[in-house]
Amino acid sequence: MLFTQSKPIEEILEAIDKEKNIFLLACNGCAESCETGGEKGLSAMKENLEKAGKKITGTCLVDFLCNKMLVTMRLSREMDKIQSADSIVVLTCGIGVQAVSTVVHKVVHPADNTVSLGGLQGLWPSDERCQACGDCALDYTGGICPVTACAKSLLNGPCGGAKEGKCEVDPEKDCGWQLIYERLKKIGRLEIFKKIHKPRDHSKMLPSEQLRKTSFYDIES
Repeated sequence: MLFTQSKPIEEILEAIDKEKNIFLLACNGCAESCETGGEKGLSAMKENLEKAGKKITGTCLVDFLCNKMLVTMRLSREMDKIQSADSIVVLTCGIGVQAVSTVVHKVVHPADNTVSLGGLQGLWPSDERCQACGDCALDYTGGICPVTACAKSLLNGPCGGAKEGKCEVDPEKDCGWQLIYERLKKIGRLEIFKKIHKPRDHSKMLPSEQLRKTSFYDIES
C-alpha cells in the first residue's frame, strides 16, 4: 500500500482560492486505511470546504483510484457534476491523483501527501509513478509528477538539454516538462507554469519519528 497523510486544510484552501465550485473524489483503498480518504475523509473535506464558502458540485468514492479503468467507469456517471466544477479535490495517493488527471481534463488538487515508509510499498501496471516525496504538488503540474517524469526531478521547468521533446538523459523517453506543458495547455492553465517552486525538502521523504511508532511502519518496512 501507499501511505498518505492529509495536507493542512490551509494549504488546500490556498490552492483552490480562486475556484468556487469543487467536485470531491476519494479513494476507498489505501487512503481509507490511512484515514485520509474513504467515506470519513470525504465527509470531513466536504464540511471543511463548505465552511470556507465553496460549493460542492458532487462527491464520489472509488475503491482504487490508481486503477484508471475503474476511475473511468465510475466517473462516467458523474460527468455532469464534474463538468460544472472548477476543479477536483482528490483524497488519495500520488498515483491516484495522476490517474484521475489522465482520465478527466480538469485541474486536480491533491488533498493528501504520500509518505515513504522506507520499503517496497506497491506495484501497479501503468505509467504513473510516485516517489512518496511527502509534499505533493501535482495540481501545479497538471497531474504529471515532475519528480518521476523528469529524469533530473526538476521542479521549475525543463533543463537545457531536451531535444525535440525528448529527454537529455534518456533520448527514448519524453521530456517530463514537455508533457507537463502540454497537459497544462490542454486544461487551459498555462499560467501555473510561471509559478516558482521552492527547493524540495528531502527530509519529508523520510518516515517521521511519530510514523515509525505506528503499526503501518511495522507492517510495511
